[in-house]
Amino acid sequence: MKVELSIKRFDPDQDEASHTEVYGVEIEPTDRVLDALNQVKWYQDGTLTYRRSCAHGICGSDAMRINGLNRLACKTLIKELGSKISIEPLLGFTVIKDLMVDFDHFFDLYKSVKPYLINYDPTPAKERLQSPEQREAFDDTTKCILCAACTTSCPPFWSDPNFVGPAALVNAHRFIFDSRDQGGAERLEILNGREGVWRCRTVFNCTQACPRDIKITKAIEQIKRLVLFNRV
Repeated sequence: MKVELSIKRFDPDQDEASHTEVYGVEIEPTDRVLDALNQVKWYQDGTLTYRRSCAHGICGSDAMRINGLNRLACKTLIKELGSKISIEPLLGFTVIKDLMVDFDHFFDLYKSVKPYLINYDPTPAKERLQSPEQREAFDDTTKCILCAACTTSCPPFWSDPNFVGPAALVNAHRFIFDSRDQGGAERLEILNGREGVWRCRTVFNCTQACPRDIKITKAIEQIKRLVLFNRV
């Protein structure tokens, strides 16, 4: 199958602005966009730059805009897209080169919600147990791989880069609803600020963009209810 890849490119050492370059690739319909990008880089243009690592939808490295939607290149099949495919870097981030964007600010926002277990009790001799029902309360948000597909699909984030964004809120939810955690009140205080949970406009772009099918908007709404009713 012949596929035409229109790739948005930018090299800060050479370019004043981004531009599009087109590459023809012979690929199987069941191959992935990452396979097509690898063919370009390995056999046509070694200067093409993009992130990739596990190639199995676990590390989140290769999130990018494919035919106008945020997706993982390693999970998106060629047959889902057709013979003409546009590939661009994620929106809202500074482009380092080609499809590689700067994630530093994204991870600063992630760290701001204290995405780790907080427990002030003495360390137990064995693990801190919880029931299946307690685990179910936050099980969905444990699936986040920090690919940023949700955050960079969010219109409020595009207009306000200081908004913590869906990915940070998902990871706050993961610990706020963990029965073993005692830092919920601290996180809710952070999220009740100007750039916190209320910046969300319930657009649902984040839920659509998530490659792990996390119900992101639902998780954000659950946090909003906790803030309103102070139930932590």
